[in-house]
Amino acid sequence: MTTLMHKAFAVQAAGLTLAGDLRAAPGERGVAILLHGGGQTRHSWSRTAATLQESGWTALALDARGHGDSGWSSDGDYTMDRLVDDLSCVVDELDTEPVLIGASMGGITSLVAIGEGKVRARGLVLVDVAPRVEASGVSRIHDFMTARRDGFASLDDVVDAIAAYNPHRPRPSNVDGVRKNVRLREDGRWHWHWDPAFLISADEPTRSEHEHRLIAAARNIDVPTLVVRGGKSDVVTAAGTAELLEMVPGSREVVVAGAGHMIAGDDNAVFAASIATFLDEVSSPL
Repeated sequence: MTTLMHKAFAVQAAGLTLAGDLRAAPGERGVAILLHGGGQTRHSWSRTAATLQESGWTALALDARGHGDSGWSSDGDYTMDRLVDDLSCVVDELDTEPVLIGASMGGITSLVAIGEGKVRARGLVLVDVAPRVEASGVSRIHDFMTARRDGFASLDDVVDAIAAYNPHRPRPSNVDGVRKNVRLREDGRWHWHWDPAFLISADEPTRSEHEHRLIAAARNIDVPTLVVRGGKSDVVTAAGTAELLEMVPGSREVVVAGAGHMIAGDDNAVFAASIATFLDEVSSPL
C-alpha cells in the first residue's frame, strides 16, 4: 500500500509566515489550494484535503494571515489586497498553475486574485461566494465572531457556541475536535485561533470590498469555474449565485441541499462528490 505524504508547509509573505498542510499525491493530477473562510483555519479542509489526495490531487490547505498557525500582521493589515498578495506568494512557490478552492473569504480572495490578474490558475471553485451577499447572514457571522472576546472557560463552552451557530449540525460528542480552532491563553481561557485585529472589518466575508470590485473581477474570470452553494445558506442566495454565473462565462453551479454557509463542514462527503467531476475536467495531464 502506498503511503500518502502529509507534511507542514510554510512560505514567507510580507514579513510573516503563512502556515499550511501539504498532502502530496502520487501521479500528480494537479495541485489544489484550499482557502478557508474568515475565522476558520486550514483544519476546516482536513477531510476535503484527504479526499483530494486519495483521488490523485496534491492538496495544500493554508491558514490565512492572522489565523491558525500563520503569523499575525504587525500593523493589523487584513485587507483583501494583502490576502491576495499572500496568495500570490504561495502560488509563486509552485511549479504549476493550481486549482483554487475557496470558501467565503477564501473564495473572494481567489475571485479577486484571478479576476485582477494577480494569480494564474487552472480552475476555480467558489464555495458559497457571490459578489452580492445577504446582509443578515453576514451580520450573523460577525456577531458570532465578536460575541466572546473574553474567551471560553472550557472546550464544552466552545462546542456549545458552535452548535448554537450551526443548529442544523449534530453536536459533536467529543470536544477534542475543536482544539485546533482555539488556543489556551495566559488568562486560562480558550480563545479563537485568530488575531482579534482581524475583526476590525464588520462585513465579513467581503473584507470591506465594494460590490463593484467583485463584479469586475468576476467578469474577468477566464478559467473553468464551479460555484458551490449551500442550500440552507443565509449568506448566499440562489439569486446571488445566478447573478454570479451570468458574470463568469461557462461557469456552473452545484447546490448542496442540506448545507449552510460552511458547506465542507456541514456535508463534506456531498461537497467532495460535487466537485469531483469538475476536478476531473481540469486535471493536469498525467
